[in-house]
Amino acid sequence: MASSASKQPLMPILYSGATSAPPPTPSAHSNNNLCPAPDAADAFSRLLLHRLPPPTLSLPTRCSSSPATSPPVISLSADQTPTNDLLSFVSDLGFFQLTHHSVPPELASSAESESLALFDLPRDQKESLLPKNWPLGYECGGGDDDDDDEAGGQGESFRLDGSCSTESTELSLASLREFTRALEKLGLEIIDLLSKAMDFENPVRDDPTRFCSMMWISECERSTKPVVSGGFYPFIVGLQYQIRSQKHSLLSDSGWVSVLPDVDSILVTIGDIAQVWSNGKLKKVRGRAVGEMGGEVSSGSRSISMTVLVSLPTESRVAPILPRPAAVGHEHEQDKGNDDEVEKRAVFQSFDFEDYAWRVYHERLLFKDPLERYRITSTLSTSQGTGIDRLF
Repeated sequence: MASSASKQPLMPILYSGATSAPPPTPSAHSNNNLCPAPDAADAFSRLLLHRLPPPTLSLPTRCSSSPATSPPVISLSADQTPTNDLLSFVSDLGFFQLTHHSVPPELASSAESESLALFDLPRDQKESLLPKNWPLGYECGGGDDDDDDEAGGQGESFRLDGSCSTESTELSLASLREFTRALEKLGLEIIDLLSKAMDFENPVRDDPTRFCSMMWISECERSTKPVVSGGFYPFIVGLQYQIRSQKHSLLSDSGWVSVLPDVDSILVTIGDIAQVWSNGKLKKVRGRAVGEMGGEVSSGSRSISMTVLVSLPTESRVAPILPRPAAVGHEHEQDKGNDDEVEKRAVFQSFDFEDYAWRVYHERLLFKDPLERYRITSTLSTSQGTGIDRLF
């Protein structure tokens, strides 16, 4: 992956072929937020982060020592309607496991084989064959030393777009591409179920330019202290297929949780964007689920996790999606009253996705909720407005 010291183009909008603009500079964006402090802090953070290497994050040892629980189950079988259970689980926990889904285990195994082959490539090929438009690309978090594992490094990770594009036709990732698209399709179904359960408009329904996906492949560490491979990236929902029995650590709004999903299920996590859309009603998982290497993995072999994050194009704005009261006569006056009512009920300011994504990835926010700075408190003056814009 390209160094954070040089601004690379951001993730392209999938399906459209367009390339996003470089990471923002403070002067390139007008202040559309409720208060100027978040934008100023983002600009200051980027100035510092361009000069400092990303830190290595060691997760608390309680992640690996705490007993694992089985996540609640949502079934997609034809004779069940999961809406009520889904809303209960994501409102209380922010995660669940999906069963009776459409992803065949053979496809997941083939995708894992292709992913493992990426780790076996020479270092120069990993850097040259993988895209370098942040946040996509290859990252060796431990630095340039060969003994990264002994040094407690972050391990290697690959981040690919929803089409698993590479810089060379010699690198075939057909199974990984099909697997990514299958998980993406399921992710969009989950978003649609969430929008129906929460009774808000689904902003990404039927429009592929309004979302983008990332396949994030990372190592599961052997260290007694689990570590995070790479930074965090905002997402709506995250999906991990469980090829084998493997414990995962999740950082939820309620703290660290250790879970053991069923084999062939899909661990689904609700992300920060979904929490904002729901106006804070949904719980979230911060970052990806961290896989822990099981005892069945022999010495010298690799254990990896493959996570699909359904996210947003970089030019998006993020804001709560609130239903408007029905207008009754005097449309213009009623619309103004409706806008005032929406402002009073919103618990998050709107914010620029690109700025937010850049900050949470490079600052490696772990213990502090990155959404806290965008929460609207009762002390804020309504005369300033909330900046509740349309999302796109």
